[in-house]
Amino acid sequence: MIVSVGIDVVLVERFAAAVARTPNFAERLFTPAERVNQDGHPRPVDSLAARFAAKEAVAKALGAPHGLKWHDCEIVPDANGRPWLEITGTVADAAAKAGITRWHLSLSHDGGIASAMVVAEGE
Repeated sequence: MIVSVGIDVVLVERFAAAVARTPNFAERLFTPAERVNQDGHPRPVDSLAARFAAKEAVAKALGAPHGLKWHDCEIVPDANGRPWLEITGTVADAAAKAGITRWHLSLSHDGGIASAMVVAEGE
């Protein structure tokens, strides 16, 4: 059963400017694994913007409770590169309270816009 849906859109240029002007911005938002591609190279800014949108979409699907930690929601690739959500800590606690047992994630970036949509399922 679908419990909730979250969506977010990020202007890549605005996100890139925030990363450039704020020391440790990317480190505060993303885990070390999120900041690099599967080949170990730094992830492009449009891809990071889509991951930021995913974290925002998860927060929206949870009802935007206070106290969520950025690193407690991680976007990780499977063996084929498809993105998945791994939640821990504060995000896992909020999901459990909402009855969410499974997540679905879609990321996109094109034309200067990054977006993400999550569907939260429960029993």
